Amino acid sequence: MAIPAKIQNDLKQFQRLQAELQAVAQQRLQFDLKLRETTHTLEELKNIPADAPIYRPIGGLLVRAKDRAEVEGILGEEKETLEVRVKAVERQENHLKERYTTMQRELSEALQAAGLATAVPSEGA
Repeated sequence: MAIPAKIQNDLKQFQRLQAELQAVAQQRLQFDLKLRETTHTLEELKNIPADAPIYRPIGGLLVRAKDRAEVEGILGEEKETLEVRVKAVERQENHLKERYTTMQRELSEALQAAGLATAVPSEGA
């Protein structure tokens, strides 16, 4: 039995949505990792003696920082930026998950109504 054109189109849109959701989830994981790394670095910086030389990356180079406060300021700003990005990506991911769930349900109903097997992949697929 042939799948109606509308359902085929909906399945393609569903697959695109699934790919977009996976990409956003991967992006969120990357931001989470970078945020944890930055937070950990700030915590470790507190354990370093005040007179110890500290280096910071500039492009491909490591340059000696003037003092610990300079590095703390840079890392603090980076942490704030990452927190904002994580929240924005989480909102985007939640929105996509809602659309995904709705579209999955609608496709299942459309396939059942057309007398076809419900072969809509789950989110884990």
